[in-house]
Amino acid sequence: MEYYNKVIESVGVRFLKGNNYKVEKSFAVTNFHDAENTVILLHQGTLKFSEAGETVNEGEILFIPAGRTTSVTFGTTSKKSEMDNEAYLENKRKYLQTLSFKDIKNAEEDCVSIVNFEAKVFDVVNFFNSLGIPPFVIRFNDRLASITEDIVKESEQSVPGKERVIKIHTELLVIEIVRHILKNRLFMEELSTNSTYFKDPRLIDMFTYIKKNIGGDLSNKVLAKVANVSEDYVGQYFKMLTGINPQDYIEYQRMEAAVELLRTTKKSIRDIGKEVGYKDTAYFCRRFKMMYGLPAGKMRRRESLINVQ
Repeated sequence: MEYYNKVIESVGVRFLKGNNYKVEKSFAVTNFHDAENTVILLHQGTLKFSEAGETVNEGEILFIPAGRTTSVTFGTTSKKSEMDNEAYLENKRKYLQTLSFKDIKNAEEDCVSIVNFEAKVFDVVNFFNSLGIPPFVIRFNDRLASITEDIVKESEQSVPGKERVIKIHTELLVIEIVRHILKNRLFMEELSTNSTYFKDPRLIDMFTYIKKNIGGDLSNKVLAKVANVSEDYVGQYFKMLTGINPQDYIEYQRMEAAVELLRTTKKSIRDIGKEVGYKDTAYFCRRFKMMYGLPAGKMRRRESLINVQ
């Protein structure tokens, strides 16, 4: 138990966005995914996910870890529009109408609350993604449902201390998800296999170096010096502890840094690509679309629309 206390203490949490929605038209997203963690609380109606069409019951939560992909179906009616994630992001307002918390309690249509948050180990590694946890339903957990509601309710208000309260609730959300996983002994093999990096200081040194030098030379030769292991061994060493090779991990971190710059700056796509380590803008754009399912420019417009809401 002490080990998991240390794990939780090492996770930095940040709220990104949260809203209540009425489902205007039933629809299915074949490859639903987001750069950050997604919690979908079903208030009323029908919500399904995965190729098997697993059902989320009213009052239950679908949790999709950052970077994980699954099919998600919203709405009760049998006639549904089917689309990929890019089309969903482009047309989201046609299918999901924002509601206040008061309205959602009185609504008779399909309704959900969606919260997105960041959870990173040592402010570097995407926590739930790194553990290899797939999308899953959180059942029989009224506390998690209540915390999700509290986050959205607080985000609707304009009161002193709003950001602090949301931060506290989001941290509680992460802790309760971890507790739920441990209490119900979910994904124990993934946890035992993929959480070893918490115990290795040399790996943490590499994580920290990568974050601080995301736009620089991050070859295996450089990483080997940081970890004080041989260049021939560093790739094997990194993959043995994390489950992925270092260059794949570096690309993921570079793309996350690019998303953050798209959200928070007006820098050009070309400058952002260079800042996160890509000299070739066309290659950066290709890799970005491959990872997130939409071009960098559309990602920026999407984030701008979200921040206006």
